[in-house]
Amino acid sequence: MAFSNVCALTGCCYKHKFWENNYQVNMGAKAFLVTILLSSLLFPLALSTSNDGLVRIGLKKIKFDQNNRLAARVESKEGEAVRASIRKYNNFHGNLGASEDTDIVALKNYMDAQYFGEIGIGSPPQKFTVIFDTGSSNLWVPSSKCYFSVPCFFHSKYKSSQSSTYKKNGKSAAIRYGTGAISGFFSQDSVKVGDLIVQNQEFIEATREPSVTFLVAKFDGILGLGFQEISVGNAVPVWYNMVKQGLVKEPVFSFWLNRNTKEDEGGEIVFGGVDPNHYKGKHTYVPVTRKGYWQFDMGDVLIDGQATGYCDNGCSAIADSGTSLLAGPTTVITMINHAIGASGVVSQQCKAVVEQYGQTIMDMLLAEAHPKKICSQVGLCTFDGTRGISMGIESVVDENAGKSSGLHDAMCSACEMAVVWMQNQLRQNQTQERILNYVNELCERLPSPMGQSAVDCGKLSGMPSVSFTIGGRTFDLSPEEYILKVGEGPAAQCISGFIALDVPPPRGPLWILGDVFMGRYHTVFDFGKLRVGFAEAA
Repeated sequence: MAFSNVCALTGCCYKHKFWENNYQVNMGAKAFLVTILLSSLLFPLALSTSNDGLVRIGLKKIKFDQNNRLAARVESKEGEAVRASIRKYNNFHGNLGASEDTDIVALKNYMDAQYFGEIGIGSPPQKFTVIFDTGSSNLWVPSSKCYFSVPCFFHSKYKSSQSSTYKKNGKSAAIRYGTGAISGFFSQDSVKVGDLIVQNQEFIEATREPSVTFLVAKFDGILGLGFQEISVGNAVPVWYNMVKQGLVKEPVFSFWLNRNTKEDEGGEIVFGGVDPNHYKGKHTYVPVTRKGYWQFDMGDVLIDGQATGYCDNGCSAIADSGTSLLAGPTTVITMINHAIGASGVVSQQCKAVVEQYGQTIMDMLLAEAHPKKICSQVGLCTFDGTRGISMGIESVVDENAGKSSGLHDAMCSACEMAVVWMQNQLRQNQTQERILNYVNELCERLPSPMGQSAVDCGKLSGMPSVSFTIGGRTFDLSPEEYILKVGEGPAAQCISGFIALDVPPPRGPLWILGDVFMGRYHTVFDFGKLRVGFAEAA
């Protein structure tokens, strides 16, 4: 999977790329920002099957702190990998040669992944701490045959010789990240999740890991809960086998993430149904629109109750437990940054577009020109017949589109954002002078290349709510819920929980609803009915 625009403080985007024999997934500059450097696990796991037929896995919680941010900076390095991934993403369909259903980008971040659980592999079970990740589909853990990677010496390793149920497979497997590659081979064994024993489960024994990222990780591996369509080597996911082997009451699992920093309990994942103690009211369900990730359609985003208009024609969203923050299009993230007073990097290209073309864009909007054609008509973007696109970002419907200089590409992107911002202000009947001033202010709130934006901790009470429209219902996030506090007392810093990610149509615009969102809203993943549900967490 390859980086999209989500590196920064947490999220990284990657896309799957299958090779005929060596089963690889290109996760690009996934930075794997393991934000767990000097943190400690806060409580022992609770693994139980209750008399209600549900299987509960207690989750460990890692505190987000200054050390995590430092690790993020070290791993992210330059933003170029992030920007380049946008182009790679648009070539993804051609590389895969796959159907629409499997041509999806996965957006990940394990850098500040805060919630882990425990499983066992083999007979008797060998214990591993894993991220339960709805944004991937494979299970992998370090192998005892990992001889030359330093991180393997700091984590639990699977020893096939000590398991009576081990079955050799041996097919090679590789997962490529921006900072290196995890490689190894497939094996088969029983996997214990709570009190359940999944028989004959395929998983990856990792024999090589990137030294820096995994060296500080508190988790040993990852247990993917996505669909088989994105599984490396087409391995059957653990969750599929739970259902197939009749181990769960219902083909449903659910997440409750405890965002109360004063409590030690990290949360709980429930297999086989839903724990009514974890939510209030009723869930709002939306159908899965593309199997692979838990992806669904989403309506508009509102800032302090005011519609941004960006998703008037619909956006896609992915519920992803493996991503800590909330990622979305730069256009909207910039509007949010402006509203909450977040400081980013001043974009000279953006201000140049406003200075040279702002009035022209305004006049064209007032003349009711097609908004998506304006930037191509003023010569800043090419036009592919359906929408304006940055010339350096090939459309998935035209893989032969030409490339241009980075400057032209940036100017096009700035123009497209300015159009949306002006549209939004015109709906509010603002004066032309006020609109141009507002757009200039937004230019100064553009996120940094690494996505990080800081806010004043003393101004949280005056910040607006940010809301998402899902299934006809509005889901609100308060400042206390979307701002991450780093440190305590006078030295405390506050970080915006929103980061920029740009995926153009037809795959986007795309939002990644990570732990910032799932912490507020109890989330149900209904495998039987292919739907995702949200309700206020209890």
